[in-house]
Amino acid sequence: MRSLVERVGERLDGEWLLIGGAAAAAWFAPARTTEDVDLIGLGGTQAERFALMQFAADAGLPIEAVNSAADFFVRRVDGWRDQLVELHRGPRATIFRPNATLFVVLKLARLSQTDLEDCLGLFAHCRATGEAIERDRIGAALEALAATGDPALQARREALRGALAAP
Repeated sequence: MRSLVERVGERLDGEWLLIGGAAAAAWFAPARTTEDVDLIGLGGTQAERFALMQFAADAGLPIEAVNSAADFFVRRVDGWRDQLVELHRGPRATIFRPNATLFVVLKLARLSQTDLEDCLGLFAHCRATGEAIERDRIGAALEALAATGDPALQARREALRGALAAP
């Protein structure tokens, strides 16, 4: 994933945000695999989306492997722009990742088993490196979610709550 991030920095222009499993792989879980790359142009323009698709085609990736629509979810989080950390600065583009808090908040709505594993891996990373994470903010976001009738989702939410409470 790091080599893909470096190529983005060389080929695309501007500022970009990498989220989801691709961010996990490039940041704290190098063994993590993903089928898609959630990469968002911070300008929010159609030109950025087209440039991303052309980049994917030129790199031999299926167009559907790049997901720029994730910006919908990012832009719904208050203060998201202040929660970005530079991941890579290339000659043409700077690629950011979310901070630990934003990463988890973005995972909460779906919270698949893989999302939960990403969050737990990130918690371990934060404990090991001292990277800050706002547990209270994540807890509040978790509590604000609509109730679910899905017992598996409820169990994953409870597992995340438990991990948040752990030192």
